[in-house]
Amino acid sequence: MIDLDEARAKLGRQAIVLPDPAPEHPLLQGKREIGRGEYSIVFDKGDGERVYKVISSPADYFLYTAEDRPRGPHFPIVHADHGIVGRACSGYPFHLLEMEKLYPLPVGSDAALLAAKLLEMYWSACQQWSRLGMDMGRIALHHMVTHPLDINEGMRESLRALSDFIEEYQVLPDLLNADNLMMRKDGTLVLSDPVFIA
Repeated sequence: MIDLDEARAKLGRQAIVLPDPAPEHPLLQGKREIGRGEYSIVFDKGDGERVYKVISSPADYFLYTAEDRPRGPHFPIVHADHGIVGRACSGYPFHLLEMEKLYPLPVGSDAALLAAKLLEMYWSACQQWSRLGMDMGRIALHHMVTHPLDINEGMRESLRALSDFIEEYQVLPDLLNADNLMMRKDGTLVLSDPVFIA
């Protein structure tokens, strides 16, 4: 099993949490914050089905809203783009999205086992291409989708779509953060936040 903290450190992707306070917006009033990442804050909408996600990364915004974004069962469903709701201390605008609610992976579940397999394959490919520096993650993902993988065809297609998106938008994959791999209630593994900007 890989040491995720060590792997992320080697990729220059140490765990960082967005320091900004939540922006003020009528849709967020009284909503409970349930998660925070490097570029996002997630609020429970309160209906058990959806969340509000405030994002500051252009890479995330493209992934969730671009017409040519990756779609399918292994990508999150975005129900509404509520526009710009402020500005992060990074200088990027905060966008407010209404998305499906996803869940952490229960230990030993099929989704967790598939996620562990993806993390292992991705990290192994990163090590193979480590001499490429910052590009190693992008090349590693491309290598994964152009070589036989021991995963189902739906996930293979999702990784291929993610790789194509990364090339088109010149962003980088972020598959070594366990929080970026989540699941739906039905147990489907979802690449919930698999990109970042350098």
